[in-house]
Amino acid sequence: MEIEIREDNFKTEVLESKIPCLVDFWAEWCGPCKMIAPSLKEIAQEYKDKIKVCKINIDEASSIASSYGIMSIPTLMVFKDGSVQNSAVGALPKSDIVSLIKSYV
Repeated sequence: MEIEIREDNFKTEVLESKIPCLVDFWAEWCGPCKMIAPSLKEIAQEYKDKIKVCKINIDEASSIASSYGIMSIPTLMVFKDGSVQNSAVGALPKSDIVSLIKSYV
């Protein structure tokens, strides 16, 4: 399951999460964001008890995006224990996204 993150639930869902989070910074108008969406859904299912897949729409939560220096989307960030552990930018194939999270699950 993917979790929609907003300004009001970012702290509890991501920063205070007991398990690592893969956060997808995206926007509705972003073609590459739509390209990786099916892979993120699959990862959310395959790793459901090991990592939380979260989506932040940068147009709706711009203060979160700017606080993490998001300049291009899609940007994927792995959060663990409240801090960024790993990140990648662009429409990555599923295998690369899995490699991004592998050491945290």
